Formats: sequence, structure tokens, C-alpha cells
Amino acid sequence: MPLLIDSQRISLSLTVSQLVEVHPRLKEGARTLTSKPSQAVEPKGFLYVQQREYAVTTPRDSSVSFLGSEDATTCHILVLRDTGSGATCLAHFDGSDTEAEVTMIANSVKSFSSNTADGRLEVHLVGGFNDDRRLSQKLTSELLSSLDQQKDEIHLVTLCVSEVNDKLEDGVHLPIIYGIAVNVKTGDIFPATFQDKGPEEDLRSARTLTGGPMINIYDAKSELLNIGPYYWRPFSFAYFWLEQDDERILQNLSTSPLAEPPHFVAHMRSTMTFLKNNPKPENSLFPDKKPRTYKKNESGLWEMVVGDQI
Repeated sequence: MPLLIDSQRISLSLTVSQLVEVHPRLKEGARTLTSKPSQAVEPKGFLYVQQREYAVTTPRDSSVSFLGSEDATTCHILVLRDTGSGATCLAHFDGSDTEAEVTMIANSVKSFSSNTADGRLEVHLVGGFNDDRRLSQKLTSELLSSLDQQKDEIHLVTLCVSEVNDKLEDGVHLPIIYGIAVNVKTGDIFPATFQDKGPEEDLRSARTLTGGPMINIYDAKSELLNIGPYYWRPFSFAYFWLEQDDERILQNLSTSPLAEPPHFVAHMRSTMTFLKNNPKPENSLFPDKKPRTYKKNESGLWEMVVGDQI
């Protein structure tokens, strides 16, 4: 079934700039979103989604009220919501296997909606900018094409990507919005920053850096965050990169060095150090081959659970 805008099938031959001109509602929606100041989302009741991760939940969730992700330069953040059941997914795409990832996410949302006759699937896309390598535009095209190939009708509500999410500062192109959150109770999305990106931020980043695929990290039925088990071969390059200066790390490990947030290099160093210290995670982190599981405590914060606590 097609990807729709105002009940019309999207024209994949159009650029993002052309699409928002043809569909004024999309243009106004992007303008409204980019004009909003970023809100700082507190850890209580919040689940952070890293690159190549997604999470799905519903308004009935008593642990998670907000899903969010940031640090998207050429990456895109997608929110897919069933307006009938309220099932909501947030995913952080980097172009690793877009078509398969979109299908996986659509199926995950629909799995919560099988008993809901009314409602429709709505999608919001945010991220990217006018980067020199045009990686943003490539990912935008892949996402729109993949959404258009799904079995169910999907309605495009927000398109704030690539050139529509671009600004110039001192002659340098930058994203206007780096991160968003979605209120899973209402479906509202907004630009956001996050105090907390855990738990296990380095472990999750190490999985992505070593080539891990897109994965679902949250079980909404049990309200548990499951991390792993993950496996990778000893990452010998970690030793090399930890010896390099900040500028070399920035220029070689980023898809868009001029647009990265200030903490990019520190984050890469932290991830590399983690990889150096955990060459075989199956031994050091997952000796029982079970995930590292977290749930929200009474204060609304993630807390590791073990054994019969789950």
C-alpha cells in the first residue's frame, strides 16, 4: 500500500523541498516544529533510543511515558504511531539496512494493534541536513521509498528532514533539530535534549560501532529494557583511535565533522575505551548468555534486575 500525504500517494521523484511546496501542511508542520525550543526531558518515565535501536510501547505503559533520541546529524529519527491503539515506535536510522528495518518497525507497531479496527498508521520523520556528502538526502529517499512499500497505508504527518531541517551558521550547514521526543500517551512530538542516555550507554554504542543491526530494546508487555546479549570480535582498532588526537577522531569517525555536537569526540573515546576493556563481551558482560535487564523503579528511574526479580 502507498505512503500517503493528505490521502494522496507520495511522489518519490520529488525532493523534500518540492514535497513540502506541493503539500503546504507538511511545510507548515516543519516550520512549526523547527521554531519550537528544545525541551530538556528528565529521566523519570523516559526511555532513550540510541542509533540502530528502536522501542515500541502503548499509552497503557505504566513505566515509560516518553521515547526520545538525539545526536542525529545525517541520521534520521522516525516515529510511527497507530492512532487507534496508540502503539508508538521511535527508531534512530543511519542507513545500515533501511528497507528491512522499516518493515520490522511497522510489524512491531501492528503487533500491538491487531484488535483495533479504527485508527491509522502515522509517521513523523526528523533529521539530516544539507551535508556535503548528501548522506542525509540518501537516507531520506530510502526511508520514504521503504515506507511506500509497506503492506498497510501509512500517512506522512511530519517531514522535517534534510534541506528542510537545515540552517546556515557562519557559512556552515547544520541541522536545526538534533533530537526529538514523543509523548506515548498523546502522540505529540517535540525537539528535545536529554539528561540521561542510559542505561549501559557505552555498551549499546559499542554494539553499534562494531556493526550490530537495528534491534528492539524494550518489551512493553513486561515493561523491561533488555540489553544484549551482544557479541563482537576483539576490536583492535580501539587501541589505534585512543592514541589519536581529537581532530583526527572527529574528521575520520564522523559522517559530518562540522555538524557534530560538542560531546562527539568524548563519546567516541568512551566507547573505544569500553571496547578495549571488553574484547569478549560474552565473557565479561554476558557470562550466562542472558540480557542485562532493567526496569523502572518507584522513582521512575532505570534499575537493573536479576534472577527472580524479573
